[in-house]
Amino acid sequence: MNTHVLYNQTPWRALCRRRDLVANSGVVAWCGGVQVALFYVTDEQRVYALENRDPQSGANVIGRGILGDLAGEAVVASPLYKQRFRLADGACLEDEGQRLRVWPARLNGDAVEIDMDVTASDFIQPLLPMETVPCLI
Repeated sequence: MNTHVLYNQTPWRALCRRRDLVANSGVVAWCGGVQVALFYVTDEQRVYALENRDPQSGANVIGRGILGDLAGEAVVASPLYKQRFRLADGACLEDEGQRLRVWPARLNGDAVEIDMDVTASDFIQPLLPMETVPCLI
């Protein structure tokens, strides 16, 4: 039995530890050549993973955005132009032409993991597997 093959079958990749997160705020991890903004929403006990690059300005600032709730949906407001993005799918509420890439994320014990093989939208290109690139926070 080849246990190495079984180990590599999981798409979930650890980015950081739970203690690295800031409650109801964002932190940024570098993974696969992309900055990933991680938001820990304590009311939901859930982590969201979105692209850190603001599509309007091109600046990597989404992880410094302000979390909020709009009509029952968790959103983050860009700190530069204040456009709001849904955490669930990365859609911009003010401009449907703007969207952030998103990845499924979860808390698994002490690990914060994202599924780099699955994306929440059809237009998203998957990141490289974690075995080929380091992930840093």
